[in-house]
Amino acid sequence: MATSSVIPISREEPVEAASAQIFLQPVAAPSILGLYGFAAATFIVAAHMAHWFGSAATDFYLVPFAAVFGGIAQFSAGMWSFKARDAVATAMHGTWGSFWIGFGLLQWAFLNGSLPKPTGAFPSMGYWFIALAAITWMGMWAAAAESKVIASVLGFLAAASTIYAISNFAASAIGEVFAGYLFIISAILAWYAASALMLESAFHRPILGLGKTQRAVQLPKLMPGRGEPGVIRGQ
Repeated sequence: MATSSVIPISREEPVEAASAQIFLQPVAAPSILGLYGFAAATFIVAAHMAHWFGSAATDFYLVPFAAVFGGIAQFSAGMWSFKARDAVATAMHGTWGSFWIGFGLLQWAFLNGSLPKPTGAFPSMGYWFIALAAITWMGMWAAAAESKVIASVLGFLAAASTIYAISNFAASAIGEVFAGYLFIISAILAWYAASALMLESAFHRPILGLGKTQRAVQLPKLMPGRGEPGVIRGQ
């Protein structure tokens, strides 16, 4: 008589759910590169606008530096600012980095003869700076919530953009020079701000003040994100 064997069915023990873990990937402050790139490109072009040096032939030397350092490098810093969750840096470096790339391409087209360079009024460039001024004024407003120095950088930059826009419509040489001086002040402040961020990172403590507001000082570095368990915020 055949016998049947019964194979026991094993029951797996319930597996305890793994606890959630937070992995932080801090990055160096993107604005160190962004502000240095902006400061250097803006300073040399603005000094040329203010008639501190050079002539029309100097454009050959301005374009590559402005397009690469003020453009590509600063735009890259703006993209890295997404990771730092810095909305102001993302908007400002992204905007002005894009501008410097476009400025370099436009000037190169003038230099190689692909486009005729306008003399006198230049309304098309005026509209460029209307857009830049509108964005930068909003950036200054937002930056004022956290840093007086960054707000000052953007305030002088927005004022310079506004005046330069007007000077392009009115063909005003005086307006261009005045805008150049305001751009220079913005560039110097940007150099100071970038230096303050770099020194703070190197020494692990503030060396140069950024004029941080009380609100910015009190904000925790580790903040809950939307859809994220936790992220390092700011620069």
